[in-house]
Amino acid sequence: MEKGELTHLDEEGAARMVDVSQKEPSHRMAVARARVRMGRETLEMLLKGKAAKGDVLAVARVAGIMAAKKTSDLIPLCHPLSLSSVSLHFSPNAPEGFLEIEARVQSYGPTGVEMEALTAASIAALTVYDMLKGVERGMTIEAIRLVEKRGGASGLFRREGEEPWTEV
Repeated sequence: MEKGELTHLDEEGAARMVDVSQKEPSHRMAVARARVRMGRETLEMLLKGKAAKGDVLAVARVAGIMAAKKTSDLIPLCHPLSLSSVSLHFSPNAPEGFLEIEARVQSYGPTGVEMEALTAASIAALTVYDMLKGVERGMTIEAIRLVEKRGGASGLFRREGEEPWTEV
């Protein structure tokens, strides 16, 4: 298979799950980020734990972890994976009025965990929105992106201009 070739289509153009049975298992890691932009007052409420629905970050963290584990149920043709770890980290930016969400996923297996990290960051962002929408419906979820991935035949990918993986 040539690099850049579509792998989720067979010779007749029908959708298929890629066969990874012959790939060597290796340590896989991915980091994805998403941003929830909101007013400063809403962000302050979130950070002080004053949201009417409870601890927004705790619920978003659990939602992101659960989402990573369910990625293959949500995205067609994704392989069900045994994940070694999933963690979510939140970084508020009060001057610019947003919450940055970072999801980190690791596994040992024959295929990568990029979709699991992206799903975790996305669902955590949606959870933040859900828990704060009564305060501010105009929030936006933006900049959902893969920041870094390691492992597998393609090796290391690191998005230019993003801080790389560091131990938290």
